[in-house]
Parts: sequence; structure tokens; C-alpha cells
Amino acid sequence: MRILTVIGRKNAGKTTLTVALTGELIRRGRRIMTIKHGHHPADVDRTGSDTYRHFQEGRAERTLIAAPTLRVLFERTPDDYDPVALARRYMDGADLVLCEGFKQASLPKIEVWRRAIGGKPLYDPTAANASEWIAIMTDDRDMGVEATCPVFSFNDTNWLQTLASMAWDRALNV
Repeated sequence: MRILTVIGRKNAGKTTLTVALTGELIRRGRRIMTIKHGHHPADVDRTGSDTYRHFQEGRAERTLIAAPTLRVLFERTPDDYDPVALARRYMDGADLVLCEGFKQASLPKIEVWRRAIGGKPLYDPTAANASEWIAIMTDDRDMGVEATCPVFSFNDTNWLQTLASMAWDRALNV
């Protein structure tokens, strides 16, 4: 199994890029799974529904919704934000796990940076972890930072195919 993460500031386009990469890699015949990092507890179940009652009122350790085409697992767990441990536990059989977020994790990274969002890129060429960056996707190559990794513009042709190949080649084997 391989793993990498897509990072960036809020509303930069991380989800859009993750979805695009997932689609391109699946088109190539890869088995792709994703993990989305969140800073707040997810509110994904309606108050009063049966599964809500099982998990919240009953305080079950795990509750699984099993429907004909979908499975959703609710699980009580300590703050375990280690994406590699999560991938090993829940993403068995993946060729590649694409994470969104986990910018502090020691994983290969693709950063999405847009000028309109403000601030500088998260990438710092002088940082000890600068070698973790696979690439930066941007709408403006004048980022105010000299990158030692490839920088792609959303206006480039074939950026998705090139980035998907780089993602596959540079993802961490776990």
C-alpha cells in the first residue's frame, strides 16, 4: 500500500484535487482509497435516527450502518490522527491511500495554493521536511517562494496526468 497527502490552506481546493487524482488513478486501474482529516467531530448522523441512538445514546464502541451499497462505521477512539495507522487499519487492499490534510504527518505531500486564499504556501524550502513535497498546484506561479519541487499551474495542459504519475511514483510504501 502507498500513501500520500494533499495539503493546503482552508478553501484552497484540496478536496477538488484529491477527487481529480482519485479519478485519474482509478482510470489507470489502481485501487484508491481516501482519508479526510478533520479538526472537529464529524456530524454525519441525524439526531434521533436509529444509528444515532445506537452510537450516542447506547454508547456502543462501534456502530456499523450496513446498506445494500454502502457501509458507514462509527467508532469511539482516542485522538489517533496517524494517517499511516488509519490506512493500515481501515484501508486494507488499497493500492494507494490519498489523504486530505495531515499536513504535520511525515508523508509525501502535494500542496494546493491559491493566491486568493491569502498567506504564503505552507512549503518552506528551508524547512527540514521540504523534501516531503512532491509538487505544488497553484493558480499563480509567483508564490513568493522558490520551490525545489515541481510547481504546476491549473492552466497547464496535462497537469493531472503528470501529477498522478508523480503521486504514484513518490507515494510512501507502508
